[in-house]
Amino acid sequence: MLLRSILVTTTLLTSVASLAAESIKIGIASPTTGRYKEQGQSQVRGALLAVEEINAAGGVLGRPLELLIANTASKAERAASAIDELAGQGAVFTFGATSSEAALEAGHQAAKHNLLFTAVQGYANNLTGEDGQRHFFRETYNARMAARALATYLNDQLQGKKLFYMTADYQWGWSVEESLRQFTATTDSQQHPAVRVHYPRPRRPDFEQALQQAQASGADVLVLIQFGEDMATALELATRMGLKERMTIIVPTLTLGMAVSAGAEPMENVIGTVPWYWKVPQQYGYEKGQAFVRDYSERYGSFPSSAAASAYSTVHQFRDAADRSRSLKTDALIRALEGHRYSLLKDDQNWRALDHQNVQSVYVVKGRQRDEVIASPQHADYFDILLQLPAEDSAISADDWQALRKAAGKSGRLN
Repeated sequence: MLLRSILVTTTLLTSVASLAAESIKIGIASPTTGRYKEQGQSQVRGALLAVEEINAAGGVLGRPLELLIANTASKAERAASAIDELAGQGAVFTFGATSSEAALEAGHQAAKHNLLFTAVQGYANNLTGEDGQRHFFRETYNARMAARALATYLNDQLQGKKLFYMTADYQWGWSVEESLRQFTATTDSQQHPAVRVHYPRPRRPDFEQALQQAQASGADVLVLIQFGEDMATALELATRMGLKERMTIIVPTLTLGMAVSAGAEPMENVIGTVPWYWKVPQQYGYEKGQAFVRDYSERYGSFPSSAAASAYSTVHQFRDAADRSRSLKTDALIRALEGHRYSLLKDDQNWRALDHQNVQSVYVVKGRQRDEVIASPQHADYFDILLQLPAEDSAISADDWQALRKAAGKSGRLN
């Protein structure tokens, strides 16, 4: 359902002429209700901040941006109808999504309207792999990139340990487990067992039963492949059961919102990865990222999550592509994005023409102690950054991507 249409304007005298022009509509399809609503709401906030900045600077091609918002509830069928609604309202560019299923469906539906769709979340490898297509881009990292970074840490710190995988039973969960097993040499499922947790809408007993199996396995490491509120529930139960006292807990994909949902105590010492964290600009000296953190915090009273950062970056990348191509046509935007390198909120990133995956650095993080979180600004400094995996080391090679596509019976070029 289309919730609302938001036009952010500015009173700056220098922008009056451009803002009198007809608006350019872009549409975000993300969950504002349901189990992933926190991520969706963060996306909207980040996008709105970008729209306001762009309009204050004169808009796009001399015209103001208008942000349309459609609720997907993180369901594939709702994602398709959301894209239909946004297209019907005149959107020339679409983006959003949290779950991989919703991202995949949104991309397919956008292609039917000859619209570009950029996933700001949705981490399953297939989105830019076997199921990659010309109208689909992904701004955030994928499961393989996260697993590669995580393995860099695990292979050094936890070498020789027994792992137990507790995996959400859908494409993203399978992608994470497969990639992490590959990079940590834990492909032997007898030695490193796994349990699949029902998806979507797993119940509390589903998590309890899976955690009991993990407890009985004798594993040294619990790889908790869950997302959003599901991760928070599972981690809370693991903490209550005392598993954290016996096992190192890995959550391969983390966000600030997930940490807040889980709470400071359950998050203590949890290892995971993020594509971005609000401390990254400060720690590595990225001035534009520092400005984004400051402006977002002043506007919304909280630090931005990676979901907000990704949506913010995506809107700015749309503006840049339109300005470079001097066009709003989808084919022109695609050509302008393919191969484009830029630096915005962190170090260099690039939209790889091969698969439309945004190739970027990945950060391995560790949950800080509860007392440190409580004493931190806004009680929101949940992670210490352990390492940064450079962009060139994170993504699948061109040869491996071609082999993957061939095995799936797909073209070696996006179409």
